Amino acid sequence: MGTKSVTPEQNSGGAGIAAWPGIAKTYVEDLKMEMRRVTWPNWEQVKATTGVVIASVFVFAAYFALVDLLIGRGITQLFKVLGK
Repeated sequence: MGTKSVTPEQNSGGAGIAAWPGIAKTYVEDLKMEMRRVTWPNWEQVKATTGVVIASVFVFAAYFALVDLLIGRGITQLFKVLGK
């Protein structure tokens, strides 16, 4: 990976602003090189993982709805008991 450390001497003074175009160019070049190394999933993997994500969202939504309902009813009952 193309990580570079910048020492305080390199980053101080007015030269820092003048160096931005070079830093930006290096960043974009490193980004392009890294994107060439990426292995993208095929269509079957995308469909399978999307299905898992959608199913998980519905399962968690049902779980949190149930927990919210139970806690809400419990708090309502507690207020009724303490309010008498």
